[in-house]
Amino acid sequence: MGYAKERGKLEKLLTRIVGLTTYDEKSLANLVDSHEKYSHTVRILKNKEPDTFGDLYKNELQEVKESRKAVKESDSDETRQHNFIAYKDSIVKAIEKTIKTTLETL
Repeated sequence: MGYAKERGKLEKLLTRIVGLTTYDEKSLANLVDSHEKYSHTVRILKNKEPDTFGDLYKNELQEVKESRKAVKESDSDETRQHNFIAYKDSIVKAIEKTIKTTLETL
């Protein structure tokens, strides 16, 4: 089963967020939108192939959610910036892992 369509969506998300380095409302909104699109795409993949993508849906998506929560709960600018970068990195890692899995299941 091919996953080119979903992989293409994920690759677009990756290029969209890779350059974000500084916390501001626009960057956070971009990450949140990317997070939601990633969530939707990985859910589609999980529904097509639960054995292959189920763990990504449970583990990677949960890590991204926890990172987002940490940004929201930050009480100082320094902590918020640090958690913002961690949030971005968790999304990038999850997307890269999902892309790699789609390539391995051809």
